[in-house]
Amino acid sequence: SECQWDGEFLLNCSSTRISAIPEDMSRTAIVADFSYNNIKTFLCTDGRNEEWVVEHLNLSNNLISELSLTTCTNLPVLETLNLNDNAIHTLTLDTSIPAPRSKTYRIVDHLLPALKVLSVERNNLNTVPRGLGLLQSLQTVHMSSNSIQQIDPQDFQNCSQLKDIDLQNNKITKIHPDAFRDLNKLQVVVDLRENALTVPLPQILISLNFFQLEVYLSNNAW
Repeated sequence: SECQWDGEFLLNCSSTRISAIPEDMSRTAIVADFSYNNIKTFLCTDGRNEEWVVEHLNLSNNLISELSLTTCTNLPVLETLNLNDNAIHTLTLDTSIPAPRSKTYRIVDHLLPALKVLSVERNNLNTVPRGLGLLQSLQTVHMSSNSIQQIDPQDFQNCSQLKDIDLQNNKITKIHPDAFRDLNKLQVVVDLRENALTVPLPQILISLNFFQLEVYLSNNAW
């Protein structure tokens, strides 16, 4: 392929018109850039199931519409995953959707244990992906400019390390009062600008730590 490999850290396949991840690529790259291509499908594992030491993976500006992270057991040190500007309508993190009011998820061992930043901006998500709590190191989640309509109490359940949530420019009309209740480490931003909220959120805001948190609510329907 036309990918460039510096032999140590960076695998650069950006704007090479590839439609799939090259099978012969180095698994020792720390940074891998596959942005601005024609990739429709990304499979975390291949037939060899070799571990990849990549820490920063960029799949932005491709043609991905569905993506499952449930098999990503070969990315043990991945810290940032950039999925911006695709056509993702389904992002699967667990294979079983919990029943309403349930506090349990299907346990998946070694599901991206080091992932800190998940970015899925400018896609076609209608809901927050179920199972974010399985990403035990997750600190930042960016989901602006999708079509998310509401925030349910289980959406950020068990996200004990989460510090930053960006939900700007969605179609959110409803946020459950307990949606952010147990996120004790939120300390950067909850961005809800440019949504369709019609009523203030006192119950939600009271449960947050005002001394460390910035909450953006401008350009809503109220």
